[in-house]
Amino acid sequence: MPDASARSNGHLSVDLHQQGPIPLEASFACAPGELLALVGPSGSGKTTLLRAIAGLYRPSGGRVRCAGETWFDAATGISRSPQQRRVGLVFQDYALFPHMSALANIMVALDHLPACERRKQAQAWLGRVRLEGLADRYPAALSGGQRQRVALARALARSPRVLLLDEPFSAVDQVTRRRLQRELAMLREQICIPIVLVTHDLEEATALADRICVLHAGRSLQQETPEALFRRPASPAVARLLDRHNVFEGKVVEQHGQRRLQWGQLSLEVARGLDDRSPGETVDWYLPHSDVVLHRRERPSRGERENPVSARVVEMVVLGGITSVALAIEPGGDTLRFELATHAARRNGLALGEAVQVSLLASGIHLMPRDTLSDTLNRTPS
Repeated sequence: MPDASARSNGHLSVDLHQQGPIPLEASFACAPGELLALVGPSGSGKTTLLRAIAGLYRPSGGRVRCAGETWFDAATGISRSPQQRRVGLVFQDYALFPHMSALANIMVALDHLPACERRKQAQAWLGRVRLEGLADRYPAALSGGQRQRVALARALARSPRVLLLDEPFSAVDQVTRRRLQRELAMLREQICIPIVLVTHDLEEATALADRICVLHAGRSLQQETPEALFRRPASPAVARLLDRHNVFEGKVVEQHGQRRLQWGQLSLEVARGLDDRSPGETVDWYLPHSDVVLHRRERPSRGERENPVSARVVEMVVLGGITSVALAIEPGGDTLRFELATHAARRNGLALGEAVQVSLLASGIHLMPRDTLSDTLNRTPS
């Protein structure tokens, strides 16, 4: 990872807002050597924000700064051109010149070098993306993965201050996609600039990103490391946008001098957060799949004393080595979801209609503030 001075020198910060025509209320930052993923549903403003960073779109309000320079400031009228910003941009459809060879496509990005040096540098970049021997091929004669490597090499050849990737792997097959993801992860070790990735794929964002920024309708809702984001979403809205299912409503109660979470007819122990709430207050709470512990048949779990819950299996979906299970909680009727290894599901005799016991780990229960957006998403079928 880059040192602190390098990080401060190349830091990207974005704070953009406008009412329309594309609503924006987004704020995020990315350090040199860091990869930030922008995720959210279609229409959440991801590509618009990328274009605004690159200087291809001018919002009505806000600021973009990079490496100590102001690229855009609506209040003072500053708006540097894309050429002045020197941004590397890789599009979903590659945007290669079809009448130029792979080598010539990369040389286009090297106009800042003397003409005598461009061919040598372009060939070096082809080598860095493992396309030696394909310099004279035209885009039509390259595979999707090879075209994407040329596009990436061209973006990096201009020595950009920021690399922007707009769904860069969505147009290739799954095997090629994973190979390109690995190559991007390795290439990151050779460059020390902020990288912003737009993707619809949460698994891709989790695998590649140092931090993830969740967007909805042009608003940035939370920016965190993948681990923190999936364990402690800032709101029910964020949880649902991340396809997290175990979001419920409960009430803070006082029992024997201790605050607990009332969930239907169940009273749950919570490790943190209840002391900041008032008895009688309604709260939203979330539990990661990993904090649902299945009790083994005829072999009680050590977690059995921690929020033990009786339930019935109402759905089982086997996805290779992982089985997704939905439980109807008894009493109450809420549906709780979790995943476990398929061999563990078979060993425990899980089947539709079977009665089971699980523990809801107190350390995993996460209390969240309520808001209008959360209520809206709560009414949206998943």
